[in-house]
Amino acid sequence: MRIDEIIAAGGDPVFSFEFFPPKTEEGERNLFDALEALRALEPAFVSVTWGAGGSTREKTIAIVSRIRADHGLEAMAHFTCVGATVEDLHAALRQMREAGIDNVLALRGDPPRGEERFTAVEGGLSYASELTGLVAGAYDFCLVGACYPEVHPEAPDRASDLANLRAKVDAGARVLITQLFFDNEAYFSFVAEARAAGIEVPIVPGIMPVTNVEQIKRFTSMIGARIPDALLDALEQRREDPDAVADLGVAYATLQCAELLAGGAPGIHFYTLNRSPATRAILSALRLHRPWEPPAGGQPALGAAAAS
Repeated sequence: MRIDEIIAAGGDPVFSFEFFPPKTEEGERNLFDALEALRALEPAFVSVTWGAGGSTREKTIAIVSRIRADHGLEAMAHFTCVGATVEDLHAALRQMREAGIDNVLALRGDPPRGEERFTAVEGGLSYASELTGLVAGAYDFCLVGACYPEVHPEAPDRASDLANLRAKVDAGARVLITQLFFDNEAYFSFVAEARAAGIEVPIVPGIMPVTNVEQIKRFTSMIGARIPDALLDALEQRREDPDAVADLGVAYATLQCAELLAGGAPGIHFYTLNRSPATRAILSALRLHRPWEPPAGGQPALGAAAAS
């Protein structure tokens, strides 16, 4: 089923999980163990990343197909234009269509390892909006795009970033998923500015529970996200105690998600890193607490439905 249709159907918020194709047989077993553990939480869909330079193309498509066929879950394939000509892109898209895939997350992709700037190959594409337009022009996928609550690291300012995002939506993106962030005000401000810029599609926040201090510092530095000082200080104090780091990460993400949902976010996309415990704990608590529902006899949360 198409993700835009799932969100438009209404009801409870849409919860989803992101996985990456593992490089080893043991990693693949761990992936499907995590997937099976999370399946009981009935996610609306899961997604599988494409890999640097399309390096996991065959595996991504195979895993997405297996998730749909063997686990009964809707699955979305990530898709980038790194290192690919237009002919290569069409070949991959035909393969996804033949596999019965309905949803594609169209991304420019990161520069190859060791390169600071993205450079398109000869006969390739340079922007996610170009890739989105190519897919929308010839295939009937539900196209999903990425966005940055704290501005894309290569964008000179918010206005430029929003203009690029508007181009992506105009090209055919029907849903947006944010990069990870830890300051909810960044998300709510971004959504308000996107709406003012004429971007009306659902904007789903992407959340990564912190389980490792060095890892999250590395991730945030790559995408230009900020860890609030208070959170960073609390994590640093627990650096030598991995269990304490994970406990704080789960607690913080649970509160973060509750506030986002109470404020009108249409769902949460969890970056799982192919692990299940943190995401299971967070989503289980959210499903019990149901923060998206107004208190009995109370008023809806301020800003409700702004992001949907």
